[in-house]
Amino acid sequence: MKRNVGFTLVELMVVVAIIALLALIALPKYWRSHARARRAEAYLNLGALHTAEKLYWVEHGRYTDQIMGEGGLGWSPDGQTNYTYGFGGAAGVNHVVGKLGQNSGALNGVTRADGGGFVAAAVADIDGDGKPDIITINENREIKIVQDDLAD
Repeated sequence: MKRNVGFTLVELMVVVAIIALLALIALPKYWRSHARARRAEAYLNLGALHTAEKLYWVEHGRYTDQIMGEGGLGWSPDGQTNYTYGFGGAAGVNHVVGKLGQNSGALNGVTRADGGGFVAAAVADIDGDGKPDIITINENREIKIVQDDLAD
C-alpha cells in the first residue's frame, strides 16, 4: 500500500499565519531602530556644524546664520543626508535640505545666530508620520530634542 507524504493545506496555512504574526511583531521594532540610526546622523552633523560656527566666531568675532555663499560658513553635511540642517531662511544659503525634503519652516522660530550665540537645528520626518523630528545645538554644544518624532 502506497502512503502519501507531505503537508496538508491546513498545516501550511498555520505556518504562514505564524510567520505573519512574527513579522507584525518584528517590523515596528525594525523601523524604530532604523529611525534611531537616522537620528544618529543628525547628532554627528550638528556637531560638525557647531565646530564650523566656532571657527567662524574665531575669525569674525560673531556667529552667522549663513551656511553657504559669500561670507558664510562654507559648511555642508557629509554625503547624502536625511535631515535639513541650519537656520531659518533661504535653502542653499541659510540651510541645507536633506533627502527627506523637510519643509524648512520648522527651522523658523527655533534657530538664531547673533554676536552672543547661536542655535542651529536639524529637522526631518524620519518615520513618515507627518511630525518632524527637531533637534538643536547651541554655542555651548548642548543638544536638545525640541520635538521628538520617535516618541509614541
